[in-house]
Amino acid sequence: MASPAVQNDSDDDDVFAEAFTRHKYKNAFNEDNWEEEFDKIPMFMKTAPDEIDPKEYPELAHIQAIIHDEDRTPEEKAQSLKNEGNAFFKEKNYLKAIVAYTAALKNKCGDQDLDTVLLTNRAAAHFHLGNMRSSLNDAAAAKKIKPDHLKALIRGAQCCIELCNFATAMQWCEEGLRAHPTDKKLQDLRTSANKHKRAAERDARKAKVKEKKLANEKEALMAAIKERGIKLLQSVKPRQSGSDGEDDDEGSSTAIAELSLDGLSSHQATGAQVFLDEQHALHWPVLFLYPEHQQSDFISAFCENNCFVDHFAVMFGEELPPWDVDRKYHLQNLQLFFEDEERETFYKVDPESSLLKVLQHKRFFVKVGTPSFIILVNGSSFWKTYLSGKKIRGM
Repeated sequence: MASPAVQNDSDDDDVFAEAFTRHKYKNAFNEDNWEEEFDKIPMFMKTAPDEIDPKEYPELAHIQAIIHDEDRTPEEKAQSLKNEGNAFFKEKNYLKAIVAYTAALKNKCGDQDLDTVLLTNRAAAHFHLGNMRSSLNDAAAAKKIKPDHLKALIRGAQCCIELCNFATAMQWCEEGLRAHPTDKKLQDLRTSANKHKRAAERDARKAKVKEKKLANEKEALMAAIKERGIKLLQSVKPRQSGSDGEDDDEGSSTAIAELSLDGLSSHQATGAQVFLDEQHALHWPVLFLYPEHQQSDFISAFCENNCFVDHFAVMFGEELPPWDVDRKYHLQNLQLFFEDEERETFYKVDPESSLLKVLQHKRFFVKVGTPSFIILVNGSSFWKTYLSGKKIRGM
């Protein structure tokens, strides 16, 4: 006795076989004339027909075209390839259309009318693919052959508009309208190109005014930094032997950057940059580092006339930072330093000092446009370890 699983499989096979007998294969030969249809396939033909109708014998027509291709004139080959390209174009297969039109042009049939059509057709295919420069080149080549060819003139104007060459687009339209003064498409394209041209000129004037304003602001900013004696750090050279003296500040090997916004490039990294307000005061982006907890604070606009303690009152006021699990970063416990990396020296900063006073210190250098400072808890175990072996100086 068969198992239930085998029985079920058998039932499924019976159902499939029954369905197969009910449905005919859609692409099968006709039962009444299958021998006649079979005889139309080139591989199985007993005799070739005297006249080949491409509609009745499409496969045989293709084979014949391949065999006798060398017998056709360049014009016939180009015309055939043009028709093939047009068929691809109608199917929106623009890449294959371009291949067909290009192959047709390579035949160099010498028929200027046909070459002009091939170039404008290929220009249209490139245009639909977004290849505006190639499309414009083909339109220009077609116009060179026939200067009054309407489709080439229209396509050239369209390409120039897409490429934002509005003045050139208007030239294409003017050339076209001299030959076709009533053509609505060329008139509309000229109107559009003129509108875009005026808008582009207006935007260019605005951009020039804005650029000049920014240049004046940069110049004023650089002058303000220079007159304050603030130093922008470009690089630090290796320490020279014998440079450990405490009074050799003027002989520093630090390279100071030329005063330019290239030395104030923190905007890309932090979204903030030093600026000059209407009262001629500088506002700096300032970074505070807490090495004990590998944390940091960032003030995007620290006015040079403000004291550090003013910001500390907010940063360490009623609520201490969440990372301060030991609750020891109280205002009265804090010590503020800046580091002179070249001298390997820490300078202790009085929180009552203004930012400007510190920036003007002879050993303070603004790096990447952002002054940075270190905050430690006075007397803590980390404070002792971190500063151990380092030179500490007061301002």
